[in-house]
Amino acid sequence: MTVADDSVEGHKMPLLDHLIELRQRLLYSVLALLAMFLICFFFAEELFNFLVQPLADILTHRAGVQGARRLIFTDLTEVFFTYVKVAFFFGAFIACPVFLTQIWLFVAPGLYKNEKSALAPFLIASPVLFFAGGALVYFVLFPLAWEFFLSFETPGGNGTLPIELEAKVNEYLSLVMKLIFAFGLSFQLPIIMTLLARVGLATSKGMAAKRKYAIVGVFVVAAVFTPPDPLSQISLAVPIILLYEISILMAKLVEKKRAKAAEEDDDIDGGTGSDLEKT
Repeated sequence: MTVADDSVEGHKMPLLDHLIELRQRLLYSVLALLAMFLICFFFAEELFNFLVQPLADILTHRAGVQGARRLIFTDLTEVFFTYVKVAFFFGAFIACPVFLTQIWLFVAPGLYKNEKSALAPFLIASPVLFFAGGALVYFVLFPLAWEFFLSFETPGGNGTLPIELEAKVNEYLSLVMKLIFAFGLSFQLPIIMTLLARVGLATSKGMAAKRKYAIVGVFVVAAVFTPPDPLSQISLAVPIILLYEISILMAKLVEKKRAKAAEEDDDIDGGTGSDLEKT
């Protein structure tokens, strides 16, 4: 065994030490989540009002015609558990950098330098893209979708009863969280496809050739995760299709870097071989 091999063996961590470190990283993550949850629960009402604001703006605009509007709850514990969900939702998002940092600290010692430089940007980009997806759905989709659904209200009269929205607290939160998660996760597509391209499980040519199938799949996913109206489905499908095109470009960049690295390795190997032949 060479000195370099001894050095490598000396830095290898036993399985038990890996498990102990994993437990420590998980503990830090859980404590961060708990701390953020408690802080967010203190502001749960304000955070819920933030999520309700797009609907409140539309209903306030209509208040001059239809009078004051409200959200209702039909279960005694409904509002409390809704606030718990809101606190957990925001707490998990705020604690996400801590989760990613702990993941990085756990896996980084076992990575080569080039692997670290390849993985680090994805850990940074992931929460940024999730936030971008959530912002898109909050500021763009919610106002359009809520306006569309409220257009089905009818004033009644002439022997007919009015049809008015009486939204439940927990049902509104469930819909909002579902849409935010759908958009946030969909915006992870470039990261996933680029990682697949790095490990050789996907290629830019293959992704481009399957573009039409991907578009069909995107609209199917949009139909499942969004309310059953064309506006919401298109609002989710179009960004995902654009992200898919970005993924193809990212895969091309990865392939170019890999080809360049392979050429440099060949040049080094060729130069070494020539030197050996001369000696």
